[in-house]
Amino acid sequence: MKITGISGSPNVGGNNERLINMALGIAEERGFETDRILLSKLNVSPCNDCGICRKEKNCPIEDDMTGINEKLETSDAIIVSSPVFFGCLTAQLKALFDRSIVLRRNGFLLKGKVGGAIAVGGARNGGQEFTIQAIHSWMHIHGMLVVGDMNHFGGIALKPVESDDVGVKTVKDTVNLMCDTLSRFK
Repeated sequence: MKITGISGSPNVGGNNERLINMALGIAEERGFETDRILLSKLNVSPCNDCGICRKEKNCPIEDDMTGINEKLETSDAIIVSSPVFFGCLTAQLKALFDRSIVLRRNGFLLKGKVGGAIAVGGARNGGQEFTIQAIHSWMHIHGMLVVGDMNHFGGIALKPVESDDVGVKTVKDTVNLMCDTLSRFK
């Protein structure tokens, strides 16, 4: 079974990429195949609501989204991390979410996949819960099964993440619950 991690940060090697790598490392140790989508290295244009995806499976915008949708479709679980930008998720991640509508319109291709969320803020209460709520909303709209960290909503971290033991524990708990949930389907 495959778990794909999405870092919604535009910053190469930042807190979100490090947490995605940590989470996927745990999944690999538990025997899962993993894949990464790092928006810092990809080009995803915003949706322009052209409506073509109502009739065809592919979006006409030429960028990296076709490959991203293929990765999402072939995954059994998806863990998404975003920094908090002005109280919510990044524009880059929102563009990915909007453009994934092609998967919904062509048979709910993410339905039943397990989803988890991570948010990194500059303060302990810096908008992480609102960011996770936006990620969870995307997952629910696709019909995904959402897991948290067994206490609250998912991985809620404070930057720099290396010095946030509490936040790192919530990320570990989230990915472990994701792995436990997937193991029930084996």
